[in-house]
Order: sequence, then structure tokens, then C-alpha cells
Amino acid sequence: MADLTVLLESAREGNAYAAEQAFSLLYDDLRRLARSRLRQHQPMTLLDTTSLVHESYLKLVGGDALPVEDRHHFFAYASKVMRSVIVDFARARLAERRGGDLEKVVLDTGLLNSLGQPENDVLRVHEALEVLAQADPKLAQMVELRYFGGLTEAEIGELLDQSGRTVRRNWEKAKLLLTAALT
Repeated sequence: MADLTVLLESAREGNAYAAEQAFSLLYDDLRRLARSRLRQHQPMTLLDTTSLVHESYLKLVGGDALPVEDRHHFFAYASKVMRSVIVDFARARLAERRGGDLEKVVLDTGLLNSLGQPENDVLRVHEALEVLAQADPKLAQMVELRYFGGLTEAEIGELLDQSGRTVRRNWEKAKLLLTAALT
């Protein structure tokens, strides 16, 4: 744990080698996080655990410095990055489904309209989360950690310095606000 903290401090200062080493130490944990994120978005089978972790890695270390302070902050940041990768992937899949420059054929069936597209769900949650962030940034951060980061209430409480009861109460409030934004 002490080695990881030193590596993260060095990565925060712009040391690319330290960022790679920290990523190597946390690789298995990142795969578990990615697997839990993709389990929620199961119909999106083209994006697998390894792809999500590697795409996230490219975004995590793509900048000059890794802006994290400790292990918890790293996973909070990684969950945010994974969220952006999933949302970008969903947008690309929707654009691909729309056909780009292909000839469009209109199908006149009720069944086609009744089928949901998982990419739409991810984008709707993302947009609702942006609305929530404007209203209450702390609630949005908590939802991001829970929904996209896969953290437990206890982990969120520790990260945000809140009691378990406060986290549960805020989670219920956030769910209500997100439900209202999604309808």
C-alpha cells in the first residue's frame, strides 16, 4: 500500500513510469471494476472487460499527470473514466446503428419501436447524471461512484467522509431525482 501511494504521488507529478507501475499493481482491481460495470450493460457485448480496462488506461495516463492522491481517489477517477469510455462506446454504437451514410430503410413494425437499445439507456443515465450534477454535484458524484464505479455504500462513505446512513439517504434521494430526470 505504501509503494502504491508513492507511485501515485510520483504519477501525479507527471512520472509516466510510475503511472504504469501503479496501473500494473491495480490491474486486477480495475478488471473487477470493469467487469461489474459491463455486467450492468450486458447487451453491449462488443465491449469486454479487457477492452474497457485498456481504453480506460489510455485515458488515465494519456494526460501529463495522473490527478489522484491515493487508492480510493484512483478508483473514483477510474470509475469516472470508465463511465466516459462506456458512454463514448454507446454513442459510437448508436451512430453505427443509424447507418452513417448508408441508405436508410424505414420499417413499419410496432415490434421494432418497442425494443429498447441498451446504448440509449446508458446515454439517458449519463444525461440525467449531468442534470443532477448541475443541481447537486455531491449527489452526482455519489451516483457516479455507485453506478459506474461499483463502490459499496461503505466505500462511498469512506471516500466522501460520510456515515453509512447519510450515504443511504443520499442514494435514495439521488435515485428519486434521476428517476424524475429519466421520465
